[in-house]
Amino acid sequence: MFNPFLTWAIIDFFIAFGVVFGGSMLAGIGSVFLLMPPASIMLNTASQLKIWALVAAVGGSIDPMRVIESNIIEGHLSPVAMQIGYMLCAFLGAHLGTELIRWLCRGAV
Repeated sequence: MFNPFLTWAIIDFFIAFGVVFGGSMLAGIGSVFLLMPPASIMLNTASQLKIWALVAAVGGSIDPMRVIESNIIEGHLSPVAMQIGYMLCAFLGAHLGTELIRWLCRGAV
């Protein structure tokens, strides 16, 4: 029904968003048990998880970089553009998750 590129781009977006948002929310819950301020813990966790959310969404290893390298060398730019698009969508998801945590914690720190 959908274009396969669009399908995987949306999935990558939500994986990255979920890693940042879910990890930060769970860190906030844990900080309550430890009697620490949840807002500062959540903000710190969101900023630290951002890059790892991107890595998790695009495959968790250096395979996307290998795809880019091998296809550039061979002159095939379509797979390169698709891989960069996946990374961009994952980055947007991670960034949106971080901004949502910042919005939830505004005024609490």
